[in-house]
Amino acid sequence: MSRVLIIESSARQQDSVSRQLTRDFIQQWQAAHPADAITVRDLAVNPVPHLDANLLGGWMKPEEQRSAAELEALARSNELTDEVLAADVLVLAAPMYNFTIPSTLKAWLDHVLRAGITFKYTPTGPQGLLTGKRAIVLTARGGIHAGATSDHQEPYLRQVMAFIGIHDVDFIHAEGLNMSGEFHEKGLNQAKAKLAAVA
Repeated sequence: MSRVLIIESSARQQDSVSRQLTRDFIQQWQAAHPADAITVRDLAVNPVPHLDANLLGGWMKPEEQRSAAELEALARSNELTDEVLAADVLVLAAPMYNFTIPSTLKAWLDHVLRAGITFKYTPTGPQGLLTGKRAIVLTARGGIHAGATSDHQEPYLRQVMAFIGIHDVDFIHAEGLNMSGEFHEKGLNQAKAKLAAVA
């Protein structure tokens, strides 16, 4: 049995294409892997705080020197990190906002990129500790950005995943969603067709 962790980051609940892709992914994954456990964390419903002095203090101070607020911030961050450590497959549902990922997803990444937990420093540079895991990224984009200099989503997420040791990464882009009806339908159908290949 594998454990799948899905991270939703769309600000919209209704009419969200990335959420639609996630629903389709779950349906296909469960059909192919009925014994697998799927956990969904919705960053719009339960936002993750951005980095602050309490969290940084919780990370950096010795345990006996941490304040109550720092301990609380650290516990929340540990919960997020523990979910990633427990997962075999990580699914990021990420609409493109202003050419990149939602700020809620960036905040989540800031919590789970943890020195000594998801990566470590070595004499030859940082080394990812999450080897053997797989990541699938489902994106929704108003325009067509794949392979263009305007795409600050896929290159960033590939780098982040590699940094923590995840090199098996599949991207499924639904593009052209804010263009004419033909482009919208084509982009959505192409993305849905690719879901079967990764499920």
